[in-house]
Amino acid sequence: MRLGGGLLVALAAAAAGAGWWLLGGLVLAAIAAGVTAGVPEPGDALVGRVVVALARLAEVTVYAIAFGAYVFPAHRELAAAAFVVVVAGAGFAGLKIPTMVVRITGALLLVAGLVLVAVCVAVPPVGLSDGLRPPDFAGVLVAAVLTLPFLRPAGRENAGLRVLLLAAVALLAAFAALYQLGAVRLGLSLTSLRDLLDAADAAALQPLLTVLAVVATVVPALAAGTEIRTRAGVPGLAGLAVAAVAASFLPLLPVLVFAGLATVIELLLGVRARRYSGTRE
Repeated sequence: MRLGGGLLVALAAAAAGAGWWLLGGLVLAAIAAGVTAGVPEPGDALVGRVVVALARLAEVTVYAIAFGAYVFPAHRELAAAAFVVVVAGAGFAGLKIPTMVVRITGALLLVAGLVLVAVCVAVPPVGLSDGLRPPDFAGVLVAAVLTLPFLRPAGRENAGLRVLLLAAVALLAAFAALYQLGAVRLGLSLTSLRDLLDAADAAALQPLLTVLAVVATVVPALAAGTEIRTRAGVPGLAGLAVAAVAASFLPLLPVLVFAGLATVIELLLGVRARRYSGTRE
């Protein structure tokens, strides 16, 4: 469920820096997610708990920004702050969505995403002017960092296969957006998927996109709130307050960069924990 909420805004941010090489960044992020799919969570040491809590807080902030931009564009900042307080706070308090509901909504998001890809590819793009630039390795690396948090599967069961599925969906969505809008136009708008529907003569699907934005942000934010409580305890409430302020006042890009770097550190701590465990055995 992380992927849907992340793609709402991360594709545009990554395309702004990498252009069409966003696809290369997604491949790199998918490789990193696949290689580390079996890495355990960081241990209960203070640094591990803090890093995981910060990573989830950053993800909540991304979901809040996406929710505000897509669902309440006229009051984006206020809606983003309220999202953190209500949704992430509910997750922190222990509210959980049943696993079956999560799976059903995930399947619906997958189907909706594939329909969107099909619509965008079926309609010839109008006024596409930008092409493939020479490789920008810094841009590719940044794109990989920005998208990595949303390509990691929740849980360890069949993690490798789920990474492949998530990567395939992300690549299809990114290609459809780049094909229809071009890298420049895709990178200009926070709500680029709305522009994508307009460009594909599918404006009638805008209400459906709004519903999908609600589902794609609320479900992972609830799960993140629960993990924040598990890792940070009561101090996590202060973190949620900071996330609410950040969602209201910070631009998207630094929040995405922070989320990506926190995820990288989280994975490195997991690798270290596995090596330490293997050494002790």
